[in-house]
Amino acid sequence: MTQDFDFDAVVVGAGAVGLACGYALSQRGLVVAVLEAEGHIGQGVSSRNSEVIHGGLYYPTGSLKAKLCVQGRRRLYAFLDTHGVAYKRCGKLVVATSDDEIPRLDAIWDQALANDVEGMEKLTGAQAQAMEPGLNAHAALLSPQSGVFASHDYMLALQGEIQAAGGAVVLSTPFEGAEALPGGGFTVRAGGADPTSLTCRLLVTAPGLSSQEVAGRIEGYPAEHIPKAHYGKGVYFRLAGKAPFQRLIYPPPIHGALGTHYRNDLGGQAVFGPDLEYVPAPDYSIDPARAQAFAAYIRKFWPDLPDDKLVPDYAGVRPKLHGPDEPQPDFQLRGVEDHGFEGLMALFGIESPGLTSSLAIGEEVADRLLA
Repeated sequence: MTQDFDFDAVVVGAGAVGLACGYALSQRGLVVAVLEAEGHIGQGVSSRNSEVIHGGLYYPTGSLKAKLCVQGRRRLYAFLDTHGVAYKRCGKLVVATSDDEIPRLDAIWDQALANDVEGMEKLTGAQAQAMEPGLNAHAALLSPQSGVFASHDYMLALQGEIQAAGGAVVLSTPFEGAEALPGGGFTVRAGGADPTSLTCRLLVTAPGLSSQEVAGRIEGYPAEHIPKAHYGKGVYFRLAGKAPFQRLIYPPPIHGALGTHYRNDLGGQAVFGPDLEYVPAPDYSIDPARAQAFAAYIRKFWPDLPDDKLVPDYAGVRPKLHGPDEPQPDFQLRGVEDHGFEGLMALFGIESPGLTSSLAIGEEVADRLLA
């Protein structure tokens, strides 16, 4: 460790992406401290998602989402194998529920090939229904690399790797602010039961929903370079009954999100969601009456959904950088060229496919900071 600093690097946020950044830096020989406001790791965006491993089909050519999703997914499966974390590489069917949707599948096919997604197959409706009886599909795409995994166990493995490399994951320690030091590096102020300050050469902010707030607490961070925050709420309903399909089932994406989809989770339960509702602030309540709209949507691809079998499960909030009628932007990894601070990487808008991309995001952050 550099003698002049308490830590080589400090990462703000112990969700999947923050921990992956800490892991990538620790693998380069740095001693890292990850600061987490909550009492446990992964309590924000990382605890309220679909736990899906995305293939990388949808994202625009040349975008960080396209690059880091595919790279991250490949690295993720290897990491899960090495660390004994449970997963199912069950595959995903993207289905056209009417002939009108087939051109949208063709566009997704072209994008998947442009993104170097392996093993994609075009299926007729009959072929898809042979794989998943009961499915309404006029045509489908098969993404065999998609899956589901135990995301919290994954985060525990990342935490263990950081600690094994001499670093620390410090819980119940909210970030209060930071100032750049005259000769380089930062002083970081942390709150909690024992408020403290520490110094570091590199600083990474990856706190999910509070990314804008954290950036605003870095003295001198230009306010015009902090993107506006939007909160995209999504709720999930669980099926009271036997799971109907083994693979992930996705209709074509909706504007701004991938839409309400189906998964058979690691426990064998069927879960549907998320939908998308913009909210003024994070809100995890679920209105049971939303089950009616869910059922109507699900019956497009599963006509035999029984009545009154959808049970409210949980809700999540995504840190979006766009409003309801705006184009969906890329991941934002803001370095010195954006804000003027050497050694600072500020992350914004790390929503889906952030979980799948997390290891590759960590590598990208480490590459840029250590270039």
